[in-house]
Amino acid sequence: MISASSSLRVLVPTRIRADLREARGEVLVLRGACMGTSWEVRVAGIARERAVSLHAEIAAILETIEAQMSHFREASDLSRFACLPAGHSQQLPVEFAHVLRTALDVAEKSEGAFDPSLARAVSAWGFGPGTHFSEAAFLPPAQSEASGAAWRSLSVDETNCVRQPGGVALNLAAIAKGFAVDAVAGYLGRLGFDNHLVEVGGELRGSGMKPDGQAWWVALELPAEDCPLPATRVALHGLAVATSGSYRRHFHADGRDLQHTLDPRTGAPVRHSLASVTVVHEECMLADAWATAIMVLGPQEGLALARRQGLAALLQWREWHAGQWQWREASSEAWKEMEQ
Repeated sequence: MISASSSLRVLVPTRIRADLREARGEVLVLRGACMGTSWEVRVAGIARERAVSLHAEIAAILETIEAQMSHFREASDLSRFACLPAGHSQQLPVEFAHVLRTALDVAEKSEGAFDPSLARAVSAWGFGPGTHFSEAAFLPPAQSEASGAAWRSLSVDETNCVRQPGGVALNLAAIAKGFAVDAVAGYLGRLGFDNHLVEVGGELRGSGMKPDGQAWWVALELPAEDCPLPATRVALHGLAVATSGSYRRHFHADGRDLQHTLDPRTGAPVRHSLASVTVVHEECMLADAWATAIMVLGPQEGLALARRQGLAALLQWREWHAGQWQWREASSEAWKEMEQ
């Protein structure tokens, strides 16, 4: 654990892939919008005339994922599941089934800190469909309602079918963006574009190198402008990074700041001082989900979870000490192994 510092640290992968094609030519940048946010892909060694069609192909992949898993689209597969009568089953598309299986696995391993069945509480607190917390008509719920670990009643069978136990609504916002990054990165790899950087809404995954021989270096965002903790740069060579932070979506009510991460045990925004969790992993989907689970638990329990799961995680928070707020941070052993 450390406090104030003005130093810069870098993280590098512990394994370098030797089977990737050499990066040549220039780096082309493709951009678009999806999932209520933006996406950006940087690809080395692609001909300019291929860029237009590749942009359309990437946009189609992201549109497919959104059409399946968006909680803002009434016609999405996810929204249709919430409307099923109790006892009825729905066959999920392959991508949706894979994400839900992964979400349930993380829920199990985190003992419910990650909960994909919190959709109704998320909406009640103004972070989902319905009245948004920024709208004048929004009122925070007078009484919080936990999901009751409804995720435990869900499972995806070998035919990709999931049974509606009754009244369960899913929210995959804390894992679907990461999956979208993995899906695009996987597609680029299958096309032979080994050297690329993919970003969707701040979650990133890199492969290979840039033509100048440098890795895809990414600077991590600090949780506040006045945060004196070390700045961090990560070399995303075969790695993904995701950050969950209390500073991203929040509002003030009843004399306190309420953030978008909900504690499944209470059905309300978390109340601890953890401001930011960053997880580095080979899969962006898992980095995304684990960052949320750790964020739910707070500094001590969250760090313990990261250590149990062998995750490379950095936690940053403020605590009251000697009459003032001071920034603190802690990292797991797997994170320290990559530090230079």
